[in-house]
Amino acid sequence: MGKSRIYTKTGDEGFTSLVGGKRVLKTHPRIEAYGTIDELNASMACLSETIGDCDDREILLRIQSDLFTLGAYLASEKAGASCAISEEEIAWLEEIMDQIDEQLPPLKHFILPGGCAGNAWANVCRTVCRRAERCIYRVNEQEKVDPAVLRFVNRLSDFFFLFGRKQSDLHHMQEIIWEKRCK
Repeated sequence: MGKSRIYTKTGDEGFTSLVGGKRVLKTHPRIEAYGTIDELNASMACLSETIGDCDDREILLRIQSDLFTLGAYLASEKAGASCAISEEEIAWLEEIMDQIDEQLPPLKHFILPGGCAGNAWANVCRTVCRRAERCIYRVNEQEKVDPAVLRFVNRLSDFFFLFGRKQSDLHHMQEIIWEKRCK
């Protein structure tokens, strides 16, 4: 048996298939949603490459696996299909966020992304996550999305904000305070 080709030529006319075989435009809200989740997963890989701590890398890897599961859910044509993102997974993420937040100084100003590579990549992940959330809500307008998915993605963007702050703290980098320039 020979190796299969990666290209199928079935998308050359602007259509692709959802899991289950239904053909939709490549601009379909589900395609936008799971494509953005895929982009977030790839951005997380870049973030992970800046992280030296094994425990933090394990947290990121677990989230990446959750995102892969979420992408498969969003790619399914079955309305009302169940997603493996559970309330327990949301609670785990909230617990991780609480642990990170306890170690950080109180936030007294608006801060800008940057200061170190980990902070910068965490903020790229945060903004891609917010876009993914908006895409998933567009899917939700057409057909109901598992509410746990919406909560998970909302919490995840907050996680990335805290994780970025943690990276600045670990690298002893001063957070960049936003200074209002407009009058």
